[in-house]
Amino acid sequence: MKDLMNMMKQAKAMQEKMATLQEDVKSVEAAGQSGGGLVTVTLRGSGEMAGLTIDPSLLKEDEKDILEDLIVAAHADAHTKLQKAIQEKTQEMTAGLNLPAGMKLPF
Repeated sequence: MKDLMNMMKQAKAMQEKMATLQEDVKSVEAAGQSGGGLVTVTLRGSGEMAGLTIDPSLLKEDEKDILEDLIVAAHADAHTKLQKAIQEKTQEMTAGLNLPAGMKLPF
């Protein structure tokens, strides 16, 4: 019975940490760049785009395709950085919890 109570306490602690982690992840931001910094995309942990900066030198009608490609590349860079930041935050928050090997959080 004591083991069951201990497991219940651990489950409750894990649930509380997960709720905190989900809130913390929403506040994480990452910026990605392309074109040597001419295009910058900032993403939030919630997945929304928080910002887009385009150098005025790219605003030429005949270079529309290049600009579109740079925006996509900057978004991909920001997404990669955001995933890494979320993974690091998750590792910090779950340190000390006895999670099964290979379990990835957040779900």
